[in-house]
Amino acid sequence: MSSRSRPLRGTVPGQLTLPFADPTPIGIGAQTAGRPEGGSSRFTLLDGQRIDFRLRRTKRRTIGFLIDERGLTVSVPRWLTLSELEIALQEKARWILRKLVEWRDYERRRDSLAIRWENGATLRYLGRSLVMRIDERARGIDFLDDELRIGLPPKAGADQLKNRVQGWLQGEAERIFAQRIPVFAERLGQAPSRWGLSSARTRWGSCSADGVIRLNWRLIHFPLEIIDYVIAHEIAHLSELNHSDRFWAKVGELLPDFERARERLRRLHDHGQEL
Repeated sequence: MSSRSRPLRGTVPGQLTLPFADPTPIGIGAQTAGRPEGGSSRFTLLDGQRIDFRLRRTKRRTIGFLIDERGLTVSVPRWLTLSELEIALQEKARWILRKLVEWRDYERRRDSLAIRWENGATLRYLGRSLVMRIDERARGIDFLDDELRIGLPPKAGADQLKNRVQGWLQGEAERIFAQRIPVFAERLGQAPSRWGLSSARTRWGSCSADGVIRLNWRLIHFPLEIIDYVIAHEIAHLSELNHSDRFWAKVGELLPDFERARERLRRLHDHGQEL
């Protein structure tokens, strides 16, 4: 197993995501101007509300949709008619409206907890609260007790502070992941083909069919218990690339009492603290 970490790209069949995707079929509405990243921008009326969404026609056999920071995205078979899609969309109206409200609430909570990139502000590191102190005498970043002393000039701007501290956090994530991955790989008796840091906004980790694991560097904000759970989750995918009972049994073998960490991660998500 390589301990070298670098950003990776590719498909991620096994992944630990935020719970805002649903494979249930739904539909579409009237067309407007095109949107980036493929597909077209459309809208429909759900319970009297105009709902804009991105429509993607694909080779898939079913209709699916995703609600994320971009809003609603609908993926549909190429052969499906607009009238059939509209009927399906109206049938799912209550679910869609509820999930859109949940996502907006989540974003408000997340924004309220966002790090303020200024001298004296706090951030989380392995579950602890650290105070950021700009100190031109510091070399790089010094970690002392509950403070980060950051070697920047007194008038350093927010972007300078953010880039310096996030670089340090990513380095810490890489260091700790490199220590923990071999522990769980040894328990499984199988190591990833390689692993890397991820900056994904909607998933904690992923494992591809060829054994490549990606871990979100922002996990460094959380206690080691949660980091271990995410790593164990992805390592287990090396033998079970699914979420079957056999998969969860494998997670339990790698990390007994993992349910506690999983529930803690869910509670943090509910309070908008996951990323």
